[in-house]
Amino acid sequence: MKNFILYIVLLFSTLCFPQKTLSKLLKQLNTESIPYITVETLANKKDSLIILDSREQKEYNVSHLKNAMYVGYDHFNLLKTTNQLKNKQQTIVVYCSLGIRSEDIAEKLKKAGYSNVFNLYGGIFEWKNQGFPVFDMHNTETEKVHAYSKVWSKWLMKGEKVFD
Repeated sequence: MKNFILYIVLLFSTLCFPQKTLSKLLKQLNTESIPYITVETLANKKDSLIILDSREQKEYNVSHLKNAMYVGYDHFNLLKTTNQLKNKQQTIVVYCSLGIRSEDIAEKLKKAGYSNVFNLYGGIFEWKNQGFPVFDMHNTETEKVHAYSKVWSKWLMKGEKVFD
């Protein structure tokens, strides 16, 4: 349901108040309760972090960051996720398409006691836009990126957009 509400808010804001920058979009839709990490910083540190993909399974299957653990959004299971993440001090980066859904999931982890949780600024779209690789469900590098919807897809500048 929250996905639907976010989609309506984004659609309305895009049509009535076109966003000029990703920064303005994220300020409008996020509370910034979770600190951001840039794609460049993540690229330099990703071997020492846990990366969680908070998009839906079909999105993850098309494209995800290497070694990212799928946790989902609509059917996110906090108990299942925390059972896999034993160290509450471990650095965790959560991402989605742009960094909106991932903030919600990161907030749940923070409330569960995880102290080093970050939201990937610009999500997988910004990751791909900056030229970093994404992988499909067979862990093969791909140019395809699930673009979530036509409205959201305007933020993906590189790669082949996939909608379903």
